[in-house]
Amino acid sequence: MRYVYGPVPSRRLGRSLGIDPVPPKTCNWNCVYCQLGRTTPLSNERRQLAPVEVVLDEVRAALTAHRDGIDWVAFVGSGEPTLHADLGRMIRKIRAIVSVPIAVITNGSLLHEEDVRRGLAAADAVLPSLDAGSEGLYRAINRPYPGLTLPRHVEGLVAFRKSFSGRLWVEVMLVAGLNDSEPALRDLAAILRRIEPDEVHINVPSRPAAETWVRAPEAGVLERARSILGVEARVVLPVAGHFELDPHAPIGDAVVEVITRHPMSEAELVAALCQRWAPDDVARALRDLMADGRAQVVQRQGQRFWSAAAYRYAKHQAGTARNDGGALDAPGEV
Repeated sequence: MRYVYGPVPSRRLGRSLGIDPVPPKTCNWNCVYCQLGRTTPLSNERRQLAPVEVVLDEVRAALTAHRDGIDWVAFVGSGEPTLHADLGRMIRKIRAIVSVPIAVITNGSLLHEEDVRRGLAAADAVLPSLDAGSEGLYRAINRPYPGLTLPRHVEGLVAFRKSFSGRLWVEVMLVAGLNDSEPALRDLAAILRRIEPDEVHINVPSRPAAETWVRAPEAGVLERARSILGVEARVVLPVAGHFELDPHAPIGDAVVEVITRHPMSEAELVAALCQRWAPDDVARALRDLMADGRAQVVQRQGQRFWSAAAYRYAKHQAGTARNDGGALDAPGEV
């Protein structure tokens, strides 16, 4: 399938059927921690992207194949879903054919636009991001499209909270040395009090970050963050689980379909593949994916991750400055 994938294990949504309504990588942020690498170029224009009827056909097929194994349908994938101009209509049409709740994972940057808020109103849960309590940190962490500002971002979140009857779960990604200090956390807490979300989900980088220097804070820092950000806050740790692979696709195609949306550690990927294919066949397929330029290995903090070749990550170089743009790698090992 081109736009629908999974089910995949989710930290918050159990086994979720993913819908990816935008091409890789279509986003108006260039977050330092993004598992899909750098956004080049940034895009902030809402357009007709994935055809609505094709997405609906793929959802129907996935529901038939996985009748008892789906907890949520989730719009999340290789970019910012609200950049799809027909996202609201897509949600409403899927609502008519599914019995499970629908979630949208978004950076929330376009919630200041009334038509975006109206489009998301039919979802059961919306999970926008808020990583910074100051303009300086917003620009350092999220690196947004020109014209997007933190006040506008907060304005959209506050307005959406007032109109949205579903569950609003704000995601906060903490990066060591950036937004995990006590002053930074208190600035975040002040904004969260204005938004009044149902829950605050504290996340840490667990997959290959766009920038080499990105680190997760220590456990003690996470506990401090939870206490400062309020009673609605909880730390959401990574979850391991079974990724559904297309049973009809060749092994290489099945791998690319998964790692395009969810880059995986080598150990996790090999374990998933060896449930269906022999270890020698898995090793051969991974070598072939590297050789033909369809996948790449990204090394971060001593781990090897597999990602689609189209994504751009900073090279790992000793002594690279934190805010340095860095070189971009061609497919292969990063």
